[in-house]
Amino acid sequence: MLPDGRALRERLKPLVAGMTNLRHDGAYDEPNLDGTPGDYISFNSWEWPQGVGLYGLVQLWRETGDASLKALLENWYAERISAGLPELNINTTAPMLALSLLWRETRDPRWVPVMNDWADRVLAMPRTAEGGLPHIVSDKVNDQELWDDTLVMVGLFLASFGQASGRRELVDEACHQFLLHTRYLADPKSGLWYHGWTFDGRHNFARALWGRGNAWITLGILDLFELADIPAAVRTFLRGVLEAQIDTLLKLQAPSGAWHTLLDDPSSYEEISATAGFGYGLLKAARLGVGPAGCRAAGLRALNVVLANIDDSGTVDNVSYGTRMGDSLQFYRDIPIQPTGYGQALAILCLVEGLKHVDGASEVAA
Repeated sequence: MLPDGRALRERLKPLVAGMTNLRHDGAYDEPNLDGTPGDYISFNSWEWPQGVGLYGLVQLWRETGDASLKALLENWYAERISAGLPELNINTTAPMLALSLLWRETRDPRWVPVMNDWADRVLAMPRTAEGGLPHIVSDKVNDQELWDDTLVMVGLFLASFGQASGRRELVDEACHQFLLHTRYLADPKSGLWYHGWTFDGRHNFARALWGRGNAWITLGILDLFELADIPAAVRTFLRGVLEAQIDTLLKLQAPSGAWHTLLDDPSSYEEISATAGFGYGLLKAARLGVGPAGCRAAGLRALNVVLANIDDSGTVDNVSYGTRMGDSLQFYRDIPIQPTGYGQALAILCLVEGLKHVDGASEVAA
């Protein structure tokens, strides 16, 4: 069923408010390695959930030109940078992606030194075997581990800023990471992706075909193609990887229109952040002529279930909390539900892409 364009537009502002109003209530006590408290919920923290949230906001601003969104973004970055940025790791790189897109549009010079310095230090990070970026985060050093999350948290920033700044070595590094992660995380049998790989023992942990991790890949590959000029051979290879994943995703979509938190396990709960990411990716793939037949219909079903999971305050429900690497499939089934910035952002991305598929929706209104 084709969603109503007016209904989509009416949900966007509450989604933004729902994100900016998120507060850390102390339910999740996750101290960082340096002893500081971890905050993966409230909008004012510089971490990966907020980074993905900002990506949703900046993409909405790029579509709408809403001056209030631009001011929100600029004020957020100015305040956080003035207060002092946290230690660099994979997850604290995530907010740099939205900043790179903001700068691509405004060319405001105050952001350039921050991004150049951060990119230089990413390139100097410790590496796994074969030059991978290990998934080092604020509360744990995951040495010799590749996680699918890394491609969105770091890879897209390197591609975006590298393209816009003329630093080709950053785009090349992004391509390298996408190729290396594909080698060790993509399951050649199903086309889906495992959550992680470790060179220490050379295995895929629980071999979990985790929903949101796969959504990072659907989104990540498509947005990589938009953010940077990717060599033709790399683009062709990654397109094939993406189409293999999408082919299986279409078969695993639940009757509700959602996907399960373990994609191949119908007993695991239906999870809305992954569903929103897939909805965004499938609709975008259909618009760009990527993937098998059925992408648009499946994306619209996902969009409808995302709409059904936005409450009156604009909060996206049934979003799983941040998910570390699991050693058992039960670990993923037990992840609690918690509203988050990435849940809000993935819903925003899904709705904005959905508007491009509504008849007569030539513009996206704020």
